[in-house]
Amino acid sequence: MIILTILLFSVFINSLLFVPFINLLYKLKFQRQNQKTKDAFEKPTPIFDRFHKSKVGIPIGAGLLMIFSTTLFFPVMLLLMHYFFVPITQVYQLDLEVKIIISTFLSFGMLGLFDDLKKTFTLNSNSFFGLRLRHKLIIEMIIAGIISTWLYADLHIEIFHIPFIGVIHLGPWYIPIAALVIIAFCNAYNITDGLDGLAGGVLMIALMAFLVISASILDTPLSIFIALWLGALLAFLYFNVYPARIMLGDVGALAFGATFAVVGLILGKTLALVVIGGVFVVEVASSLFQLLSKKYLGRKLMAVAPLHLWLQLKEWPEPKIVMRLWLISIFFAAFGLWLALLTH
Repeated sequence: MIILTILLFSVFINSLLFVPFINLLYKLKFQRQNQKTKDAFEKPTPIFDRFHKSKVGIPIGAGLLMIFSTTLFFPVMLLLMHYFFVPITQVYQLDLEVKIIISTFLSFGMLGLFDDLKKTFTLNSNSFFGLRLRHKLIIEMIIAGIISTWLYADLHIEIFHIPFIGVIHLGPWYIPIAALVIIAFCNAYNITDGLDGLAGGVLMIALMAFLVISASILDTPLSIFIALWLGALLAFLYFNVYPARIMLGDVGALAFGATFAVVGLILGKTLALVVIGGVFVVEVASSLFQLLSKKYLGRKLMAVAPLHLWLQLKEWPEPKIVMRLWLISIFFAAFGLWLALLTH
């Protein structure tokens, strides 16, 4: 009941904030730019441009508002529950768990914000924070390495549980493997965030599954965070479904992908994380296989990648692609939830 109340509170507050926030972004001219104006670090993408030219001028940066509201109300809700003597059950030490969740949310959000600011306001600069792919990846590796070390050293997580096989103890090897998972989902979310409502809707479905799992293991702090995040996401989707009035931006995409992975790792359901986030996995895999095919086979595996762009090339309407992938995500979430509760 309390978690549902927090979720509804988050929906209400974020819904009130989004309209003035969108107007503010227009005034600041924090809007999606034409691909042709991007700097020389990025290769031309004519197919992408053809399908997304109508999105030029739409405000970006919704992730900034959602990160702010969720981060602000997370400790407030915990303090209110403590003040009113509402029982808080937890799996890990409260301050350490909160530190890891919030640090992931904010650090990857700041990285994405630098990228958004660069693309929007300093398009022709050759500074470090032009964020070439390799620069961004290096920073992601550093942040993910720190977060993974905290998961191992502070929360003492060092196992992967594989259904029907058992527990695999990784010891210190958990750190690089967890970092790889974080980086993978960070970029997978960013790749998926290409159509109106796509990435946000898939994440909404996945977080509902995570909320059930966190409630089943009685991890109140994590349930509160997911409820606040989910509420913000529901409010965002009202303005992001086709035709979008606002976009997430890298500030949200990088933060959401990385934090999604960290939540899954904290829940101790790594396989369920991969299954529940199956659409993200398919999207990033399609791009990865395309790159490997071009590099080592000298030809494209698909006409274009990722998957949602290939479907657009096949003349699927944008809302149809989004709705179909939402339905597939529901299946992945249900199957991943079954796996997670099976081993609970």
